[in-house]
Amino acid sequence: MTTFLDQIAIVTGASSGIGRAIAQSLAAEGAIVWLLGRRLDALETVAREIRAAGGKAFPYGIDLLDDAAIARLRSMIEEQFGHVNLLIHCAGAFTMAPMKKAAIAELDDLYRTNVRAPYVLTQAFLPLLVPYSSQVVFINSTAGLTAQAGTGQYAATKFALKAIADSLRAEVNSEGIRVLSVFPGRTATPMQETIFAMEGRTYHPEILLQPEEVADVVINSLKLPTRAEVTDINIRGTINMSANRFAVSKSA
Repeated sequence: MTTFLDQIAIVTGASSGIGRAIAQSLAAEGAIVWLLGRRLDALETVAREIRAAGGKAFPYGIDLLDDAAIARLRSMIEEQFGHVNLLIHCAGAFTMAPMKKAAIAELDDLYRTNVRAPYVLTQAFLPLLVPYSSQVVFINSTAGLTAQAGTGQYAATKFALKAIADSLRAEVNSEGIRVLSVFPGRTATPMQETIFAMEGRTYHPEILLQPEEVADVVINSLKLPTRAEVTDINIRGTINMSANRFAVSKSA
C-alpha cells in the first residue's frame, strides 16, 4: 500500500504502544517516519522492524520537554525534507491520586509532558505543514472527555489537549490542514500495565483494546479524501471488565 508514499511523518511516543503501532502502519503505507521518544534503543528496534518490512524510518531520541532539542529537530527535518505531512502526538504521562493527596509536582510534570510538549512541538512544525495535504493527530484519552475520581490531574491535562486540538483546527482548516483527536479507552500498552499496578489490579491485556486496533482507526481516518475531515474519535472496549470471565481482581 502506498497511500502516504514519501510523506514525511513525525510520531512521538513511537517506542511502544499506540505510537509504535501507528508508526508501523504509516511506514507500511509508504510514509517516511520519524520515530520520536526518549529511549533511543527502543526506537532503533522499531526502526529495524519497519525497515525489515520494506519501510523507511528514522529513530530520533529526544526529550520533548527540551525546547532547544525540538528546535534542532525542526531545523534538521526542514533542511533534509523541507516539509512535514503528518504530525502524530502519542507521547504522554500518567499519575493518579485523590485531590487531597495529589502532589503538585506531579501535576506540573503532567502539564509539561501532556500539554506543553505537544503544544511546543506543534508550534515548531506548523510552518512546515503542507497546505491541503497535511494532518495533525492528537492521541488523547477518554479521560479527556470524562474525569473520574482520582484522575483529576491527568484528566485536566487531557481536557487541555482537546482544547489545543480544537483551537488548532479552527486556525488551520482554512489552509486545508486537518486535525484529529482520538480518545481511546483502556488499551494494552506498557503505560496501561503500570496503571493496573497502581490500581492494585491484575493486568489482562487480552481483554483491552489493542494498539493495532487504535492505529487502524487512525490510519483509516487519515486516508479519507481531503474534502472530508474526522475531528474526534471516541474508542472504547466492548468487554465489561467487571463481568467478563477475565475480570480484573485485586492483587494479593
